[in-house]
Amino acid sequence: MTSGSAEERPSVHTAAQFATTHWSVVLAAGDSASPGARDALEKLSQTYWYPLYAFVRRQGHSPENAKDLTQAFFERFLEKHSVKDVLREKGRFRTFLLTTLRRFLCDQFDRATAIKRGGGVRWVPWDAAEGEAQFSQAAGAVGSPEELFDRAWAETIVQVSLERLRMEHEAAGQGRWFDELKGYLSHPADRTAYAASGQRLGMSADAVAMAVVRLRRRYRAVVRAEVANTVATPAEIDEEMRYLVELITR
Repeated sequence: MTSGSAEERPSVHTAAQFATTHWSVVLAAGDSASPGARDALEKLSQTYWYPLYAFVRRQGHSPENAKDLTQAFFERFLEKHSVKDVLREKGRFRTFLLTTLRRFLCDQFDRATAIKRGGGVRWVPWDAAEGEAQFSQAAGAVGSPEELFDRAWAETIVQVSLERLRMEHEAAGQGRWFDELKGYLSHPADRTAYAASGQRLGMSADAVAMAVVRLRRRYRAVVRAEVANTVATPAEIDEEMRYLVELITR
C-alpha cells in the first residue's frame, strides 16, 4: 500500500501531468500515425472495448456479428487513421468514439462487406464471452444503445480503477487487507462491521475506519486519473466524473 502521505495528498493534475494522459496525447498529435498517439489509442481501445460491443449488440446484432463488427471497427480506427477528424470534433474520448462507431456502422450497412474474423483484422485483445455475459446482465436494465454505451463506459471506469487499486495493494503485500476492505468503497458500514473486519485483520475498529477513509480517498484519486485519460482538458474532469457517477447510481 502507498504511504499515508501519498494517500492523503490531494489529486491535482498540473498541466505537465495532464500532458501525459492518453486522450490528450492523441489530441495534441492530431494524427494516429504518431507513435505516442498510436500507443495511446491502442491502450484506450483495449480498455474500453466493452461499451462498443454493448452498443453494437443493443443495435440488434447477434453476438458473432457484434464481435466481427467491433473488431472491424478497431481495425479501421487503428489502421485507417480515422482519428484525423478529432481536431474538428475535440471533446471527450467517450463522445468521439461513439460518434465514430455510429459512422462506421452506417458504412457497414451492407453486411456482405463486413470484415470477418481472421480476415486481416488487427485484433484488440478482449474476451468476447465475458463481453456477452456482461451484456446479458445489463441489457434488460438499460434502454437505448446510447444509454447502454454510457453506463458500460462508467462501469468500465470503475472496474479499471478497482483493478489498479488491487494491484497497488498486492504489490505492497496488502492483498488480504484490500480484499477485506474493498466492499466499504461502495457501501457504508457501521462500527459493528468495522469491528468484525478488524478482528480478521488484527486491527481495532477505529483503525479500520481510518483505513477505509484512506482507501476511499485513494480510490477517488485513481478514478479521477482514469477519467483524465479520456477527456481533452483538465477542466473537463469534474464534469465527466459527475456524469459517470450519476449513471452508476441511477
